[in-house]
Amino acid sequence: MSDPVISSSSNNEIVSHIMHEDLKNSYTEIIKAVGEDADREGLLDTPKRAAKAMEYLTQGYRQTLNEITNNAVFSSDADDMVLIQDIELYSMCEHHLLPFVGRCHIAYIPNGKVLGLSKFARIVDMFARRFQIQEQLTHQIAKAVEEVTGARGVGVIVEAKHMCMMMRGVEKQNSKMRTSVMLGNFREDAKTRNEFLQLVKHG
Repeated sequence: MSDPVISSSSNNEIVSHIMHEDLKNSYTEIIKAVGEDADREGLLDTPKRAAKAMEYLTQGYRQTLNEITNNAVFSSDADDMVLIQDIELYSMCEHHLLPFVGRCHIAYIPNGKVLGLSKFARIVDMFARRFQIQEQLTHQIAKAVEEVTGARGVGVIVEAKHMCMMMRGVEKQNSKMRTSVMLGNFREDAKTRNEFLQLVKHG
């Protein structure tokens, strides 16, 4: 008799359950490690809730570029700059596992293809929902847009506030970090780059 075939969806459910239990147990240990009673009423279900939240906040590890763009690339004669501004994002700093929150601005110059508008937000979310540093996040977003669209140029700016700067250490409440990546025409042509920067500045 042949072995039963396990569907990929069943496999994913098993993996998800194991991850949830591992996270839940880890949060229980953290609560105990800081000197709290993990069995008191207010904390009794906290490990389960925190595990569920962490699964959501790191779902980018379980997504692929092909899945999230879902073939939403269309032929187009457009060859002027396209700007998608103020895409909200949140991510987790890989150094302290504290959030950073901000906005992303993406511009590209089409080269025969355009990408469905909502897919830019999905690209940002996929890479943001991982343990990250902002510099790497900015680069990953730019390279992904370039890969999917085949654009003649891509520009990405991310500006964010980091809780690791606000809640601990130097505790600077108004500090903000800005990173940018320019590819293709945006890197090679100062006029294109400046147009992007001015649009973001005055948008």
